[in-house]
Amino acid sequence: MKRVLVIDIGGTSVKFLAAGERTARRFPSGSTLTPRQMVAGVKRLAGDWNYDAVTIGYPGVVKAGRVIKEPQNLGRGWVGFDFKAAFGCPVKLINDAAMQALGSYKGGLMLFLGLGTGLGSALIADGVVVPLDLAHLPYKQGSYEDYMGLRALKRLGKPVWRKHVADVAKRFMDILHPDDVVLGGGCAKDLNKPSRGCRVGHNSNAFLGGIRLWEKTQKKERSMKC
Repeated sequence: MKRVLVIDIGGTSVKFLAAGERTARRFPSGSTLTPRQMVAGVKRLAGDWNYDAVTIGYPGVVKAGRVIKEPQNLGRGWVGFDFKAAFGCPVKLINDAAMQALGSYKGGLMLFLGLGTGLGSALIADGVVVPLDLAHLPYKQGSYEDYMGLRALKRLGKPVWRKHVADVAKRFMDILHPDDVVLGGGCAKDLNKPSRGCRVGHNSNAFLGGIRLWEKTQKKERSMKC
């Protein structure tokens, strides 16, 4: 089993935890953070940890293990960056909401909505992760992110923000008919109680998801050898 270092990149901080360690470490991110700065910060603060593989939860579009679109809330240079060379070990990239969704998954069809700096979203259907990009679809006088992200929470206040979260969750539930709905991300703690038919997730599930990503790969490799 690989010893995995999981990195969860957010709009306000970069959080990371190695398998076998108990406490995650972090440092600020923000609108100017480049991938090179991210790697340098992680390597500096995780220098006393042992790991031989890395999972990166990226706050943007990832396809075939590659970043294909620059992030909304970070600096530039993420598309085409060689993370494997930078860390000197195998690296898997996954959308950050999809990573937390994978760590939150219990079975069936699950919808994940990540209430963070922006809005993350993912589906898991019978174990298959399907990253979504719902944040910038139109809603009310703006987009879903304008009413569900951290800026919306600060602008609207908790009571109004909670109503929008419940409304959006219901809309998606009526369309997708999921077996399970998880409201995760850093702002989930500001929900007074989960919307009807939903449960509140925890950011720590992102680390579990990052480890599960390698477990799925290793199971596949073993099955191919048989």
